Amino acid sequence: MPATNRAVFTRRRALGAALGTVTAAALSPAATAAASAAPPNRQIRQIRQIPLQGAVNVRDIGGYRAAGGGRVRYGLVYRADALSKLTDADVTTLDELSVRQAVDYRVPLEVQYDGADRLPAGVTGVARPVSDNGLYAHILTAIASRDPVRQEEMLGGGRAAAFMRSVYPMFVTGADNRARFAATLHDIAYGGRGALLYHCTSGKDRTGWTTYVLLRLLGVSQRAAVDDYLASNTFRAAYDAKLRESLAQSGAMRNPDLLVPLQEVRTDYLTAALDQVVTDYGGLHRYVTEGLGVDRRTAALLRARLVC
Repeated sequence: MPATNRAVFTRRRALGAALGTVTAAALSPAATAAASAAPPNRQIRQIRQIPLQGAVNVRDIGGYRAAGGGRVRYGLVYRADALSKLTDADVTTLDELSVRQAVDYRVPLEVQYDGADRLPAGVTGVARPVSDNGLYAHILTAIASRDPVRQEEMLGGGRAAAFMRSVYPMFVTGADNRARFAATLHDIAYGGRGALLYHCTSGKDRTGWTTYVLLRLLGVSQRAAVDDYLASNTFRAAYDAKLRESLAQSGAMRNPDLLVPLQEVRTDYLTAALDQVVTDYGGLHRYVTEGLGVDRRTAALLRARLVC
């Protein structure tokens, strides 16, 4: 991005960018390639990323080994970041993947700043907002202040990471949140033909939790489910670094690295949710059966449909 363009980086785009809003222009071709590249380790190599121009964290959840020797099928469930900046070619790619339903976990403020999903004709878009505990608004406020002292007060000294750890337990305690995660699992089980995609803004927290729970429900190992969760850091790294650079160049933030704990996923964030699961339900099984209302029939349908 030329320096002159960075200097005139608009307030709205800067605010959206800080939270991972995907725009094709925000990354150079080299940075996009870096964001799409997988590191040379076993866990990332088996992940099937869907390369798009307008989103960087779109993946097929298939390929993982499940209990009993089967594997999660490819081509039925996809996880993603925001779809609002998809190109025409990206929309065609989604159509070729036979996606028939796209579940959007973003709250209205996120949709206001990022824009509505761009979807192929025939895909049913479902607004299913899951609370972010005011995270998006908190970051918008910090960036809009353009005040490095205020930004440090809001995000520095471990406060950004602590905020993230406050978000995750709400995936467990919030009745509305549980109902929306549950609805997505039921849609996957009873959805019939075609694939389902679910997403939030960065495709890492609400989307990451959904995927973790689903993979564990299918009998995927704890290690593999955590690896999938953490893989967002790999797929988003170059893009998020470019966003921080843009904020610095525009003068919106003197220290954009304050955003790093918000852009990343970390095991202690996931642990915050899992600790809440133990507190409220005694374990993941009861969270799924009682908290999400996934009965034996639904669990059996999920496994029959998704594991081969």
